Amino acid sequence: MFNSLSREKGLGLIEVMIAVMVIAIGVLALLSLQAPAWNLTGRSDVMGRAGLVLHKELQNNEMLIMNPNVANPCAGANPAVTVRNVNASGQAAAQPGEIVFSVRSTTTDNLNGTWSVRVQVTWPGNNVGISETLVVTRQEPFRF
Repeated sequence: MFNSLSREKGLGLIEVMIAVMVIAIGVLALLSLQAPAWNLTGRSDVMGRAGLVLHKELQNNEMLIMNPNVANPCAGANPAVTVRNVNASGQAAAQPGEIVFSVRSTTTDNLNGTWSVRVQVTWPGNNVGISETLVVTRQEPFRF
């Protein structure tokens, strides 16, 4: 009978403490990844909004050039450059905490019936931003 008491099964205090330490290290590792994850999420949100602003600006410039009723935006071989600020919300007035994008559009007459439109979008903290170039031709069906 005494033999059965000495063979107790179950977890001892040392095993429990080791398990708690392993779980604590895992939780601390996950918590240390949270700040970089929030930072990356914020940066990707800004990049996504900048992409939308870029796409809209390219579409507007393309629409104006494709319409044969609109005058050539370039004066001879000189490129037409416009710089304007766009609020991330798309509203006329900036909202509290909103990012303001700087949009630079350069339209160049290639002198062969095509125009190159380059749009660059930058924002505070990123002076390089994102950019895209599009080649546009006049289209008679777009006359309006």
